[in-house]
Amino acid sequence: MGLEMDPLLHALSYFRRRKFQLCSDLCSQVLEKEPGDQVMRDRAGAGRVDVMFASYTHLFAQVYSRLDQPLTALNVFKQGLERFPGEVSLLCGMARIHEEMNNISTAAECYKDVLKQDNTHVEAIACIASNHFYSDQPEIALRFYRRLLQMGIYNSQLFNNLGLCCFYAQQYDMILSSFERALSLAESEEQAADVWYNLGHVAVGIGDRNLAHQCFKLTLANNNDHAESYNNLAVLEMQKGHIEQARVFLQTASSIAPHMYEPHFNFAVLSEKVGDLQRSYIEAQKSKEIFPEHVDSQQLINQLKQHFARL
Repeated sequence: MGLEMDPLLHALSYFRRRKFQLCSDLCSQVLEKEPGDQVMRDRAGAGRVDVMFASYTHLFAQVYSRLDQPLTALNVFKQGLERFPGEVSLLCGMARIHEEMNNISTAAECYKDVLKQDNTHVEAIACIASNHFYSDQPEIALRFYRRLLQMGIYNSQLFNNLGLCCFYAQQYDMILSSFERALSLAESEEQAADVWYNLGHVAVGIGDRNLAHQCFKLTLANNNDHAESYNNLAVLEMQKGHIEQARVFLQTASSIAPHMYEPHFNFAVLSEKVGDLQRSYIEAQKSKEIFPEHVDSQQLINQLKQHFARL
């Protein structure tokens, strides 16, 4: 006699096999039942029923997220929170979708709600810290990252972020020790590459171009597809007057990461300096297509148009 599979496991099986419609149908059938049904609560226990329905809600929303319907997924999470106010898994799910939609401030508010329910939630603390860092508040971000250290979280990414926060918060005594710890804890070449890349930024910030050049080279030694390092090396080579080397680095960066506007803009600046105005205009247009609000690209295009008009 066969064993009957738990419906939640059945739904997860459909989800893992990308049978999203079957997963959605099963979740919908379960969620249509009233989670407060006394028979169910007596059989399984009230707490277990609440957790089960919250899990179905989360999985149901994930289906819509995978189908590229984030707004529908958000509505599912909101309906779930009406049934289970303050449920951490649902709040985190909402926050992740807002992050994917680039609604960073809204995501941060969701994570703050998570911390009201669980003040040791690692993901929420880390994401709020990141939001403060990119909002030009490194001192506040530093407090959150130190909180993670107090909780016993030790990994390369954390010390890497600590090093950056210390630099921008002007706490210079902790910068190198944080990056050294990040390198010692790196579990992959990609993690080591990220540390060397951030060290390169610190070197640029203090004006040590030789150190920056070495750091970006070490980044590429660990991750040969690191487009940002190719771009930054190109800028350093331009400053040294090594035009051909800079051009090669920029072409490599743009081929690895066609979504980046910086290599195209820097290529436009380089071409304008050597007198190749047509190439400069083409690259500036590419930069503008990727990042329409980039002021420097707009200004360069206008300058080139004025120059062409005088010919």
